Amino acid sequence: MSGRILIVDTVATNRIVLKVKMLSAQFSVDACSSRIEAEAIIATNRPDLILVNLSDPAEDRHDFCKTLKSEPETASIAVIAVGVADTSRARFAALDAGADDVLPRPMNDTLLLARIRSLLRVRSASQELVLRDSTSRALGFEEAGAQFETAAHVAFLSPEGASRHDLVRMLSEGLRQPVRELETTGVLKQTAVTPVPDLFVVDGTDTGTSPNALFGLVSDLRSRSETRLSTQLIVVPHGQPELAAMFLDLGADDVVTCGTSKGEITLRAKALIRRKLLHDRLRDTVRNGLHAAVTDPLTGLYNRRYVEPHLARMATQSRNAGRELAVMMLDIDHFKSINDTYGHAAGDKVLVQLADRLRENLRAIDLVARIGGEEFLVAMPRTTSAQARGAADRLRRLVNCRPFDLGEVCPQLRVTVSVGVAVSGFGGMEQRNLGQMCDQADAALYAAKSAGRDQVAMSKSAA
Repeated sequence: MSGRILIVDTVATNRIVLKVKMLSAQFSVDACSSRIEAEAIIATNRPDLILVNLSDPAEDRHDFCKTLKSEPETASIAVIAVGVADTSRARFAALDAGADDVLPRPMNDTLLLARIRSLLRVRSASQELVLRDSTSRALGFEEAGAQFETAAHVAFLSPEGASRHDLVRMLSEGLRQPVRELETTGVLKQTAVTPVPDLFVVDGTDTGTSPNALFGLVSDLRSRSETRLSTQLIVVPHGQPELAAMFLDLGADDVVTCGTSKGEITLRAKALIRRKLLHDRLRDTVRNGLHAAVTDPLTGLYNRRYVEPHLARMATQSRNAGRELAVMMLDIDHFKSINDTYGHAAGDKVLVQLADRLRENLRAIDLVARIGGEEFLVAMPRTTSAQARGAADRLRRLVNCRPFDLGEVCPQLRVTVSVGVAVSGFGGMEQRNLGQMCDQADAALYAAKSAGRDQVAMSKSAA
């Protein structure tokens, strides 16, 4: 599991125990005892998530959380408050300070790891949207609009015949807006839920409902095109952390136990709603206007105009995170002969199908662009030389393993690509050296062509 965790706890035993657990889960881990040490680590080796003990009497760790969330450079770092007294007042104070979740001791390891995985997934998606938004603004497009406090649509899902009017009323009062009540079985049968809620609150406390049915509901809502972007808050029975962990791993955004205070559930619901609305606005920014200006009209991939500012931001993020950045140049072998033999329409079909294969087999955070006639660029953050070589060879095989369909008038055609790869050193690539890095990938591509084509060549700096 990838991700960098920072543990902040005055008690050495607590730090050691947590560090062992995180290392066992394959995280990179830093640990310290004070706010000053934590700020120094964040400045030089920024974590993805912080586990912070808020109960330390020597420091105001609540102010530390507030500062993290108020600074643009650190606002995206996920925070889990540990060592908090398991009382409504203490939990509310931690969440109000900016913690994304509160896990009092003794912590359930299954729930802790599930919560970390969930928050890291959200952070990755948020970083990608913010990155693309900053790129669009660098290209002169309008900034995302102001945030709103609550959503237009909130739905409470409960089993047929169950009544949770107390929770619905509490949500409605806390959010200061109506909350729509729906039956879980009805939602599963419907082909569409309209209007689509920004937040689903799911009642998972009914003892007569099979957990598998609720697991299916969460997965179904997350997989449907209409509701996959809606946030989900699940209410689970008290004392069942494994159940809560399963909901998180299936795609739920947050879980609370039955009996959670009105203040806490309202804070959690508002946080999910704000995030959903922000993500919607960021997606709209990218969709409206930016798409036509920075995409290749034939393949739908980003074009050279988009690559330069976005790649610069990827390099900055990699440098701040102390991670490597891989850049690949892919070129279709003997593409001119395809155009000469079968016509430019056939060549266009090859370009479109190749773009689809690349796009479908890369991560959401990766950048894939068409930068020339038959030349494509792929940039992969947080990717080592070994991982980049493996990914490049996988993409090469995806091209040559299946013929390209040129239509009824032409036979299916086997196409190959050559790939050149360059990888920045540990700590990322300085922006001024990006051009040099792309030149290195180009030189490696030329080496792959010269060596016989249909192969991968690594830049000497990445080998």
